[in-house]
Amino acid sequence: MVGAKWLAGVGGVLLVATLGIASGSSQTTGPAPLPLVTSSMYGRDLFELYCSSCHGREGKGGGPVAGALNVPPSDLRTLARRNGGVFPKAAVTAFVTVEQARLVPAHGSKEMPVWGPIFRGLDRNERANRERIENIVAYLASMQMK
Repeated sequence: MVGAKWLAGVGGVLLVATLGIASGSSQTTGPAPLPLVTSSMYGRDLFELYCSSCHGREGKGGGPVAGALNVPPSDLRTLARRNGGVFPKAAVTAFVTVEQARLVPAHGSKEMPVWGPIFRGLDRNERANRERIENIVAYLASMQMK
């Protein structure tokens, strides 16, 4: 069966797919890659997908790749404390969208992704991208230490 399809010029890609289907097995090469754009618009989900690799799931700054960075990621839970007890929503939004990102080396370097342009590159829906940023910032506000 497979040989007939090959001789008929179906092609290698379909041949490989047919072999997998015909044998009833699938090839496993490891865990499925994470999506680049999540359908979730929840701040926590967005933070975990886009921010936690550097800032950690709790926002402390000790994510799995933090040790490889030249500039350690900041503890995002202390943003309000460092701003006189008020969460700096406008400044945080500006940092992650690009307006002020270049003022902080970690946020403007090749190491720190600036999410505004990245989201626009992944999804042309500007309304959805604004919502992603707003929800991430709201989640950051919710994790502030008292």
